[in-house]
Amino acid sequence: MTALEPSDAVVADETPDRADAQGVLGRSYRALSVGIVSVVLLIAFEATAVGTAMPVAARELDGVSLYAFAFSGYFTTSLFGMVLAGQWSDRKGPLGALTAGIGGFAAGLVVAGTAQSMWVFIAGRAVQGFGGGLVIVALYVVVGRAYPERLRPAIMAAFAAGWVVPSIVGPLAAGAVTERLGWRWVFLGIPVLVVFPVALALPQIRRRAGGPVAEEGARGAFDRRRIRLAFGISLGAGLLQYAAQDLRWVSVVPGLLGGALLVPALLALLPRGTYRAVRGLPSVVLLRGVAAGAFVSAESFVPLMLVTQRGLSPTLAGFSLAAGGVTWAAGSWVQARPRTEPYRERLMTLGMVLVAAAVAAAPAVLVSGVPVWTVAVAWAFGCFGMGLVIASASVLMLRLSAPAEAGANSAALQISDALSNVVLLAVAGAAFAALGGGSMTGAAGSGSHPAAFAAVFLPMAAVALAGAWVTTRLRDL
Repeated sequence: MTALEPSDAVVADETPDRADAQGVLGRSYRALSVGIVSVVLLIAFEATAVGTAMPVAARELDGVSLYAFAFSGYFTTSLFGMVLAGQWSDRKGPLGALTAGIGGFAAGLVVAGTAQSMWVFIAGRAVQGFGGGLVIVALYVVVGRAYPERLRPAIMAAFAAGWVVPSIVGPLAAGAVTERLGWRWVFLGIPVLVVFPVALALPQIRRRAGGPVAEEGARGAFDRRRIRLAFGISLGAGLLQYAAQDLRWVSVVPGLLGGALLVPALLALLPRGTYRAVRGLPSVVLLRGVAAGAFVSAESFVPLMLVTQRGLSPTLAGFSLAAGGVTWAAGSWVQARPRTEPYRERLMTLGMVLVAAAVAAAPAVLVSGVPVWTVAVAWAFGCFGMGLVIASASVLMLRLSAPAEAGANSAALQISDALSNVVLLAVAGAAFAALGGGSMTGAAGSGSHPAAFAAVFLPMAAVALAGAWVTTRLRDL
């Protein structure tokens, strides 16, 4: 059964009216689609803009050695937000989780933008991550509740298309603001953009997907055990990240404590058999983590590599990733075509191979004779692969979810995504710091050692290649 309310399923799937037949921009869905895609647009603009400003922020706050923490701090707290949003959405509807999430997201940006030290900056990113975790799960529940199954690939493709303009405009705008006004204004300016998606999306979500699912089992108080497990995941992930950044023997203690908190919580919150790649939903959840973790961990270091090793400005370094937004959307568009549905798993295999190849090719620019545009070309292909994989994983997850489980399974998908980002960023950050990646002077050929970047990209390429095997386990035989 798909993740729709029973009362909507008959109307939406069996007897669609003429407006519904027009697609996600038909009369019945137009306002909702524009509203939730606007929320995605906000998140996308933040991601591309912040990625461009981050190297300068880390340098001015004397925190380049904590560079990976600035990214993983976001993902660590988002883990708790995701589980909370899944519970909240299944029991009371996604509206409250989405509203609170957008507010937290904006508040975190303000804290980061006014930070006077790297640790306060990371704290702001953590607040932002909690809000982001609430938002992303709530959006998936909205898709599962408000759209029939035949329209879900299209709205997922629209989510990906929402990254196109920010991926092109974001680096240029953020680079220009960073160079002329300072990096702080990149963070402080984005909260202004919250007003439009809130005003447009929330009334439509209240009307079409505002209440709890029409099943008694999904109602009632929050599952306190799951909330405690979610807190254990966040705390454990944070301890692991701290241990990875502090390369002393004493760091073994928080590392072991983090693992002791993390492992049992994961086994309880993710579908049984996820880390054994059991066929069906467990492998879908696992693949989402493998793909996102490998790609995001590598992408986080691309601007820093181009600034320190090839002397690019923050604007040009960020813009090197701009084409990826277009190709990511193209990959999502391909998976949304009805003709490609029978080949979904094969397309996902192709996607993971493209991701592995792109990540492996990126450090070629560490060789001075290799043109800088090589990264842009490689990343365009990698983003096309991610468009095939990420949107398809979301479609498969919703297809395999009963109505009362849509929030929990959406949370599991996002937990896998975020936790993989935290763990792989911790590994990448530790390797980066251990091999001389803790300085940044801004001149080509100086600062961080080239080997530190190679130690980030090549292992992530191997992880992505392992994801290609996981794609063969998605179909439940």
